[in-house]
Amino acid sequence: MKIRLPYGRGLLQGEIPDGRVLAVAENRLEAYTPECSEEELIRRALENPIGSAKLEELARGKARVVIIASDHTRPVPSKLIIPPMLEAIRRGNPDAKITLLIATGCHRGTTREELEEKFGPGIVEKEEIVVHDCTDEKNLVTLGTLPSGGTLRINRLAAEADLLVSEGFIEPHFFAGFSGGRKSVLPGIAARETVYWNHNAAFIKDPHSRAGVLADNPIHRDMLYAARKANLAFICNVVINGDHRVLGAFAGDCDAAHLAGAKFLEGLCRVELPQADIVITTNNGYPLDQNIYQAVKGMSAAETVCREGGVIIMAAACEDGHGGEAFARTFREGGSAGEILKEIEKVPASQTVADQWQSQIFARVLKKCRVVLISKADPALVRSLQMYPAADLAGALEQADRLLGRKGSVTVIPQGVSTIAACGEI
Repeated sequence: MKIRLPYGRGLLQGEIPDGRVLAVAENRLEAYTPECSEEELIRRALENPIGSAKLEELARGKARVVIIASDHTRPVPSKLIIPPMLEAIRRGNPDAKITLLIATGCHRGTTREELEEKFGPGIVEKEEIVVHDCTDEKNLVTLGTLPSGGTLRINRLAAEADLLVSEGFIEPHFFAGFSGGRKSVLPGIAARETVYWNHNAAFIKDPHSRAGVLADNPIHRDMLYAARKANLAFICNVVINGDHRVLGAFAGDCDAAHLAGAKFLEGLCRVELPQADIVITTNNGYPLDQNIYQAVKGMSAAETVCREGGVIIMAAACEDGHGGEAFARTFREGGSAGEILKEIEKVPASQTVADQWQSQIFARVLKKCRVVLISKADPALVRSLQMYPAADLAGALEQADRLLGRKGSVTVIPQGVSTIAACGEI
């Protein structure tokens, strides 16, 4: 069997003997063809909102309008979404003062060049754009307490807006169930301590905190509460394929429209797969596979269908190395994966630290399976993070067989980030 895997800006190709392959996850996102253009899908969504009045109606009489927009780390087609949202708001209120608030969460600030790439130079030149800073105390306000007990603090601009709306995209998320919707507020424009509380060890450990699961997911519960408390009145979210083409658009209430989009997405990317000795997967290529930190997302999809003691072969270019010093240090200095996991799970929510959630999930994966990483990262770095380096698929399979002591069965998940593997109902 010949397989082609997204890897960096290109493809990783190789062969596996047919008799060893149990299944290949067929992600229907890539085969799905919408009935109209991307622009028309978004227009129709805005014209037919779910659980909400139209955006122009909401904008009437609202002087200060804030649109929460995604940052440089998300492949949201903002050039297609933001212009019709701006037009709708100005139809309803031509005098509205509109601010685009960039939802960086705890990421670094988005640069002007990245803003121009995202929105186009016209919007960057004409519109007021503010980049959220999760540590800027003078521009953060407290809105109360989350259901879990944490303090909800968000960006002042959003909290004081007369109308708060957002754009975004929906994909499987490895602990929030799905991205999009309520996530534009928490973590998007929240204070660092609020984000850290939401990503605490007990929540990450909860079996409902998995890709494709919203019901009883404690992380989702706090996120949705935060969006409601912030008065997030309207969203426009899209579902995209591997080429970042819009396949579906969903606008309206931040919960109802998001749930409709999540169900649409689930119908395209949920796959029941048999457990295997070896699971081969990816982080969907560039820009998602730039570092090992991000590659944990794809590993978590493989974890679901990899047998205890099995091997995950992760194909991720990781040209930027580990992606997080605290994350890397945890695995260089923290003992075995089981020991690291045990220590992280003791950490109270109020003492959550940077990258702890990613380390927790990575440790959980490593405790269950061995990981062979096909990447461009320094092999010494890969080994220091308790994985086994490989240069290509053939070498990775040989390494996996050595670790197993035999030629194991293989399941392939070509699109690890956008595949929901053997998950329960939403």
